[in-house]
Amino acid sequence: MIIIDAKDKILGRLATQVAKKALLGEIIHIINCEKAVISGKKKRVFAHYKVRTERGIHTKGPFLPRMPDRFVRRTIRGMLPYKRPRGAEAFKRILCYKGVPQQFKDKDTIKLTGHDVSKLPYLKYATVEEVCKFLGAKQ
Repeated sequence: MIIIDAKDKILGRLATQVAKKALLGEIIHIINCEKAVISGKKKRVFAHYKVRTERGIHTKGPFLPRMPDRFVRRTIRGMLPYKRPRGAEAFKRILCYKGVPQQFKDKDTIKLTGHDVSKLPYLKYATVEEVCKFLGAKQ
């Protein structure tokens, strides 16, 4: 069982590492999902996700989750072959949490190197929480 803290981690880079570990058979718990970041100017990031939510038909989808933990899990799903049995099993092994649950308070978390927001060449980014609030998430 691996516990990863998503605070100040770049979402796409975090998602690729988590997907690789899940395909290898690891059970992964991601905490503080709302504090992960998406690189780019805020206006552009918000516009991108607004277009994604308005795409399609409201009865058929595609459906984009608004809650931060589900938003992160959906991003990770994009890195997996989730329509095949191997990818579906890997996706079931990934659990995302908003904040830090009581069961993980005193446990050690794994530090992923090279995925921190300080590695960005510029300081323009939006947190997952800001994007989800923009999309209409209810706290």
